[in-house]
Amino acid sequence: MADDEGTSITELRISGMHCAACSSNVAKALRNVEGVEAADVNLATEIATVSHLDVSPDDLKTAVEEAGFGVVSDHVDIRIGGMHCASCVANVTKALHKVDGISEANVNLATETATIEYDPRSASLGDMKTAIEDLGFKYLGLAGEARDAAEEEHRADLRSKFRRIVMGFAVSIPMMAVMHLRPELPLPMGILMFAISLPFFVYLAYPIFSAAFSSLSNRHLDMDVMYAMGIGVAYGSSVLGTFRIVLTPHFMFYDTALMLASFLTLGRYLEARAKGRTSDAIRKLMDLRPDVAIVLRDGQEVEVPVDEVRKGDTVVVKPGSRVPVDGKVIDGSGTIDESMMTGEPMPVVKDVGADVTGGTLVRNGLIRFEATAVGRDTALFRIIEMVERAQGSRPPVQRLADRAVTVFIPAVLTIAIVAFLGWYLVGGSTLLFALTTAIAVLVIACPCALGLATPTAVTVGVGRGAELGILIKEGEALERADDISVVLFDKTGTLTEGEPRVTDVVTYGVERPELLGMAAAVEAGSQHPLAEAVVNAAKEEAASAMEATGFETVEGKGISAAVGVNVVSVGNRSMMEERSVSIDGKVSARMAKMEMAGKTVIAVASGSEVVGLIAVSDPVKGTSRKAVKVLKGMGIDVAMVTGDNPDTAGAVARRIGIQNVHAGVLPGGKADVVRRMQESGEVVAFVGDGINDAPALAQADVGIAIGSGTDVAVEAGEVVLVGDDPLDTAAAVQLGRKVMSRIRGNLFWAFAYNTALIPLAAGMLFPVTGWTFRPELGAMAMALSSFSVISLSLLLRKWEPAK
Repeated sequence: MADDEGTSITELRISGMHCAACSSNVAKALRNVEGVEAADVNLATEIATVSHLDVSPDDLKTAVEEAGFGVVSDHVDIRIGGMHCASCVANVTKALHKVDGISEANVNLATETATIEYDPRSASLGDMKTAIEDLGFKYLGLAGEARDAAEEEHRADLRSKFRRIVMGFAVSIPMMAVMHLRPELPLPMGILMFAISLPFFVYLAYPIFSAAFSSLSNRHLDMDVMYAMGIGVAYGSSVLGTFRIVLTPHFMFYDTALMLASFLTLGRYLEARAKGRTSDAIRKLMDLRPDVAIVLRDGQEVEVPVDEVRKGDTVVVKPGSRVPVDGKVIDGSGTIDESMMTGEPMPVVKDVGADVTGGTLVRNGLIRFEATAVGRDTALFRIIEMVERAQGSRPPVQRLADRAVTVFIPAVLTIAIVAFLGWYLVGGSTLLFALTTAIAVLVIACPCALGLATPTAVTVGVGRGAELGILIKEGEALERADDISVVLFDKTGTLTEGEPRVTDVVTYGVERPELLGMAAAVEAGSQHPLAEAVVNAAKEEAASAMEATGFETVEGKGISAAVGVNVVSVGNRSMMEERSVSIDGKVSARMAKMEMAGKTVIAVASGSEVVGLIAVSDPVKGTSRKAVKVLKGMGIDVAMVTGDNPDTAGAVARRIGIQNVHAGVLPGGKADVVRRMQESGEVVAFVGDGINDAPALAQADVGIAIGSGTDVAVEAGEVVLVGDDPLDTAAAVQLGRKVMSRIRGNLFWAFAYNTALIPLAAGMLFPVTGWTFRPELGAMAMALSSFSVISLSLLLRKWEPAK
């Protein structure tokens, strides 16, 4: 909001403040921003009230973040109807940024959506709706809820355009023939053409003039203004020539005006139809969810709408039906096709206790499961939201097109005026020729291709990735993936199965059941996969159950606890050294032998003596070696990081073809490994699945999270692999390279089209060849330019990774 003196008041929700010093630091940071007059921070409400002149919300947000705190904002995706070109996008973006409380607005022409970051105390959906509708566009509601309305609006728009196109060409083509053949007519040519064309011209050109008027009313220049000028000048000069007002009957452009409007409408029809296909992936995902579900109510099977399924309901799924929501099997078994979610073609057997995902297909068997996630909380819905958010994001390469669009229309208007005046006043041509040249320049120019080059490729590419089980969380990740020079894999759970199993047990002075029992008692206090392997082995061998107390964990080394009267330490060599446990030559040699075989060796000590060794092996995934080979074939270095000792890590690395190994790295050190690589000039992708991988995923240029891993890892990654196949890492990089290649091709075509044809339309070659561009041919070329860019992007729908 703003007062009468031009001072604006902005309120920010601040996160991360704990004390009065924090609030003081935030206030100081805000006051240091140029243009800020006052800043007060309330620690209790966590609200900062800033009084300022011309300061953008981004500047305030940056100041807070640089002080080490955060600004809390809400996000919303809305659908917008009526946008035709990059200028429309720029105008909508500008209008949304003017709304108090909106800190960021990304408008996507391809999906016709806007992703908005805002403070709900300062801005509302009503404010956004007003800003959009004041420009003459349509507010269609929230993206997730207005999909049906948006699709109906899209179909109605296509029908309207199609009727106008058919009528326009049906009238303009015969008119052109008559005006060229000049047969005997009952009335003068001009009067007859005027009478025939007027109602059709009004019907055909009304949407263009209406949009142009709305743009001018809001002091915006866009392509509708240019097109209205082009066809308006053509038709207006025809009327003046017909009635001999200033101009002569030689100025007859009735057929040209109608054909221009027809071609312009045809271009937008083809563009709208193609844009509608860019979001096919979202529709396919939406179609995976059934409309109804069978649930047990009072012991009876009842069919209910899927939106009425509640968490905890018992859901019944029969062969050939889709799973309606996420859940856990409580009765029965069956084979389920999860290919639409993971990309894996083989059905998976699901028994009691197994998790099932909404949208998957039961091939055989009848299962009953308890609903654990419904509605917006299901994996399918989260995937759809993730894909939509990524499709609406703007990679940095888009900025090139944005900068071009801001100067495009003024530049084209200048060229049209210069061409007209140059030919008429300097070149000595006729007024008719100069006017025709100016009209051709106005209608041939097309920033739409520039505006569509990036978002259409991103939209289709992200959608195709989702179909292959590769979820891109933001478009910027695609651009960075194109530059990756090193892929750093975490070992456990990424290159290996992540399910370690005990392979060897060596005892020194105790029996095997006793060793496993005391080790399991201590490891019961840990959630590490190696600990689980020891506990499971003790259960399988019915080892003696023991009680442990006083657990003490040493990060990255092991754990100790009191078992009976002794302190039992379980861990690696470093753990033993830290506990002053001596490892003699015989024990050390045995450990080394097992480590050279790629096994992780856990030493068990009672007091200060080693009483046994437990070797654990985590099988390498079947596709790990191939994934490494494919990545190296793409010119990318591959490295591995692990907490294992160098011997064990080296054995695993040799098995899968990795030479660059970072072993003995503590959980917190993985991000440091990534940072050192970046400091040496590498562009790093980190692939991991665990909680302790989150810092490295965030530090990497591209964080790739295994979808079967922890929620923390998935949240930190910019790319999420729904499955757990390392080969999908190569596919994700290939997808990024393919999308960026298509974006560059689209931008080249868009720039080349305008750079080559605008000078031709201005008559640059006329002195040499005597040839110039007719306005109707210019309009046809304009129509085809946007359609060509979108069609090239749509080819990504058929892309398959070369993995």
